Amino acid sequence: MGRALQQADALYDLGRYEQAAALAARHLADDPDDAAALVLLARCRHRLGDERQALTAVERALHVAPESVGAWLVHAHVLLALTEHEQAELSARRAVELAPHHWGSHHTLGTVLDRTGRARRVGGGKRMRAAHEAARTAAALAPEESEAHFLVGLTAHHTRRYRVAQEAYETALRLDPDNSQALNNLSLLHLRRSRLRPGSWTRAAEGFVRSAALDVNDRHARHNLERMAWGALVESRWVALAGIVAVSLGSARLRAGATGTDAVATVLVCAAVLVGSWGGWLLWQARRIPPHLRRPLLLVSRRSRPVLGMAFSVVLLVVHPVLALVLWHSALFSGLAILLFVFALVMSVAGHTALQQKAPKP
Repeated sequence: MGRALQQADALYDLGRYEQAAALAARHLADDPDDAAALVLLARCRHRLGDERQALTAVERALHVAPESVGAWLVHAHVLLALTEHEQAELSARRAVELAPHHWGSHHTLGTVLDRTGRARRVGGGKRMRAAHEAARTAAALAPEESEAHFLVGLTAHHTRRYRVAQEAYETALRLDPDNSQALNNLSLLHLRRSRLRPGSWTRAAEGFVRSAALDVNDRHARHNLERMAWGALVESRWVALAGIVAVSLGSARLRAGATGTDAVATVLVCAAVLVGSWGGWLLWQARRIPPHLRRPLLLVSRRSRPVLGMAFSVVLLVVHPVLALVLWHSALFSGLAILLFVFALVMSVAGHTALQQKAPKP
């Protein structure tokens, strides 16, 4: 391997893909048939998102060295990025044929099958099960590789074998505590159980915050934090409903002619319901969102239109019952509560749709 190519390989490992590609191209100017340099150039272009250039380079490498396992693996990944699922699967299977005892071949095949299975409505389940088997083979061949165990977890996750997925993610994190993808996906499992297991919501938020800190370029953890903040606000609608019902009934009683002690008791009961319901909700949020998680959630929320929109509707649901209790003599003002609650429902649906649309690609 020439000096320029060695430097390019080192730069690739450091994540400096543009510089690595330039050095690989310089090497290829002197030796255009160097398959290793062509594969490295393809890997760089793939990392930079230039899939067509990557495909051109790796197909040149396969023309020069048709038995190159590395070239077939890169070929499969590039084709997968171009959503050429059938061709990507053929390339991955060719790599397995050439190197049946290399964990990377089975890992790539599992990745391709998993992505293909999720993209297909017909036959998708069969491919996803095959993806899990390929991932297990990769993990058996390389039990020390965190990425192999992560793929076992990912394929189990996608086939709803959540216990298997959790064990695999935990194994991946034991081998590599900085595996942000495994941490993010394990947090998703905690979030899924948050209604059944106390503390799971908090563990999920902690995992997403740590995952986002480990990989600043990975948008998945930040998106999941955004969904958690939005979800906490959505849950508060039912707290608001309790206050609205209490104040509506109390205002109607006052307008019906309640006076003296009866009127004072009605106002006090309504105020107690408002303070108790919202106070209890705030106390619950304070307990499940420790101080060290509040700033990350707040930062994510400030930049999220769905969260801000939901927060605005919740603020209206907080302010309105208080004003309705003071201005009880106005039946029209009390009736506004229904419109505000419908507005909150509309904002929750709109927010859910917006979050789905902006979700990062898997």
